[in-house]
Amino acid sequence: MYEQIARNKRDSVLLFAIIFVILCLLGYVIGYAQSGSSTGGIGFLGIFGVIAIVWSLVGYFHGAKIVLAVTGAKEIAHDDNPPLFNVVDEMRVAAGLPMPKVYLIDDPAPNAFATGRDPQHSAIAVTSGLLQRLNREELQGVVAHEMSHIRNFDIRFAMLVGILVGMIALVSDFFLRVRFWGGGRRDSGGGQLQLIMLVIAIVLAIVAPIVAVIVQFAISRHREYLADASGAQLTRDPLGLAGALEKIAADAQPLRHANRATAHLYIANPLAKKKLKQTAGLFDTHPPIQERIDILRAMAHVAPEQPTA
Repeated sequence: MYEQIARNKRDSVLLFAIIFVILCLLGYVIGYAQSGSSTGGIGFLGIFGVIAIVWSLVGYFHGAKIVLAVTGAKEIAHDDNPPLFNVVDEMRVAAGLPMPKVYLIDDPAPNAFATGRDPQHSAIAVTSGLLQRLNREELQGVVAHEMSHIRNFDIRFAMLVGILVGMIALVSDFFLRVRFWGGGRRDSGGGQLQLIMLVIAIVLAIVAPIVAVIVQFAISRHREYLADASGAQLTRDPLGLAGALEKIAADAQPLRHANRATAHLYIANPLAKKKLKQTAGLFDTHPPIQERIDILRAMAHVAPEQPTA
């Protein structure tokens, strides 16, 4: 497990670098296509690189606040919900982490997520629906899962990469709109190379956001498996999290404040109606929930239930 965590952190750095390179390449090609010279391409590359760094710094220091505000989460104190605070405190002690801030989302759909830039600046948010449906052991499983995301530094990865993926999408959309809907400058002299670069820019503008999102979601699914295993290690009870996932999956209500930018943060997909037999495609932010339940049951040496004849 610890080897997987170390590899997971290396993969995070690699993925961040890949998305950064894609963004800079997109900037260079767009700059060349617009100006017709490598000088213009390098200029755009530099601009995009600086913007990416500044945007990442803003996300690093303020991303958690933005995420919590977008999801409608409200910070609560110990006296507002002592049982929840006690569970969070127990799991953070088990994980050897400082106490994260605790937030509540007033929504009947059961779900939860963690965010922040590191264990010292982290937060766990749960919905009111989660608190109503889960027993204490199941709540421990969910909180332990989110505490594992904090311990494994998944929260930093999710925040920074989400920002860069969003930036790639915005840049690509802006370029396509400017070129084809009357806003762009067309060089009448243009050469063959400029035309080739224009075609490449168009292709990259269409493909880059798709590739970035696919890679992001693939890594996110891997991290969910790891957080399940790490959470079960903290509670010593894989069945608690398995039971929580079953109840979350059985609830058909989508989360009101969820959107595509924050969907990958939650313990289960908050956008679609959840089904135990769902399968993961390229654009799914989470692995199949039934598969996660089966793995947790196997960890507890409990065989999956067999259908009755």
